[in-house]
Amino acid sequence: MKICVCENLNAKKPLAQSLAELKAVGIEAVEIGCGGYPGKDHADPDILLNDQVAFDVWMKTIQDSGLELAALSVHGNCVHPDPAVAAEFEKDFENCVLLAEKAGVDTIITFSGCPGDHPGAKYPNWVTCPWPDDFLKILDYQWNEVLIPYWKKAAAFANAHGVKKIALEMHPGFCVYNTETLLKLRAAVGETIGANFDPSHLVWQGMEPAAAIRELKGAIYHVHAKDTKVDPINTARIGVLDTKHYGDEINRAWVFRALGYGHDVAWWKDLVSNLRLCGYDGVLSIEHEDSLMTTDEGLKKAVAVLKEAIMREPKPTSMSWA
Repeated sequence: MKICVCENLNAKKPLAQSLAELKAVGIEAVEIGCGGYPGKDHADPDILLNDQVAFDVWMKTIQDSGLELAALSVHGNCVHPDPAVAAEFEKDFENCVLLAEKAGVDTIITFSGCPGDHPGAKYPNWVTCPWPDDFLKILDYQWNEVLIPYWKKAAAFANAHGVKKIALEMHPGFCVYNTETLLKLRAAVGETIGANFDPSHLVWQGMEPAAAIRELKGAIYHVHAKDTKVDPINTARIGVLDTKHYGDEINRAWVFRALGYGHDVAWWKDLVSNLRLCGYDGVLSIEHEDSLMTTDEGLKKAVAVLKEAIMREPKPTSMSWA
């Protein structure tokens, strides 16, 4: 495994400077945003797909840094009920696939998206319970009329351009938010669909990441290294479905934290061990969203945790003591 980072945390710095600084703190690979919510500050497909000189300079900058280009990210909502919004996200997704093909990258990271509750809706509708029966009708429409048809088309497009792994981040607010919904879409669409395993979104839902890893064995295509701290006092008062602003940390049921501040190193060692048990040997991509510390401090602390947790040598083929 290698220590990676969601490189958009340095979006306002020149790419070469960003990569040099990341390497200096122990980063070995990068995940670069090229549209959707991560933005395209360091990888604009409109330029890189149409200007060969600019593309060559971009690739050389990455190669000269000594860092691996592990994946491209294009988180968005391609099934948004507003056709104009959906079209923008879909354009970003397709351009990401084309850029991945050109750069020789086979994995992209995104969201499943969430449709509205009927064809004329204006906003997404995330269903969290089965009753009243209206909600089951919404789910039937979202999955069978929108989500599955879209991802069948999108997976075929990705495969035609050399992208074999679409790693969906299981994120509340979108139709794929846990192991069950990820595997449901994968069963309907095929093995192009897999997971971007981000434990932070699973923790506050009450899931045990090690159990989720085992459930997803063979379907984990990318991993985000981000943590969550559940506040037991606030959760006891209000539960975990919390819509207060992320900046209202002291009153929220949970907040995103840098590695080591939601769970200790032993917890991360167990997570890494379960990834190895299930055959994952890719990157762990640090995503800094800790509002209590600066990006630089949070990144350094996260790298320190992963340096201790990751096993560098290949898994033994035999047991020397047996």
